[in-house]
Amino acid sequence: MALPSGPTWWPIAERAAKGLKATTRKAQGARHSVYVVLLHDPRRGEPWGLYVGQTSRDLDQHKTGYKASGPVRRFGVRLVPYLTEHLNPMRQWESLDLEAALAEAFKSAGVPWVEGGH
Repeated sequence: MALPSGPTWWPIAERAAKGLKATTRKAQGARHSVYVVLLHDPRRGEPWGLYVGQTSRDLDQHKTGYKASGPVRRFGVRLVPYLTEHLNPMRQWESLDLEAALAEAFKSAGVPWVEGGH
């Protein structure tokens, strides 16, 4: 899923995300999700980045700003469900683990600006 005039590192971010698996995906009681938001700040040397989060709420609430982080409110362009749809939904403990793992995978793959993941 290429982004027109988007970040040059996009293919490596896709590979990093698709390399993760959720063992509790669609298990009974699985209500949590990890999500990725595309960030853009034209003042940065590399203006594109990713925010990684987890929630038990509907992602539409995050798009409208409910409990949204500062970077998402200031620089969020859009949700990128393509990067996490193979993981969701999952149990809470795994969403916390995968939130951190996904952020680390993006950083290790060379995405220059990664927020969240904690």
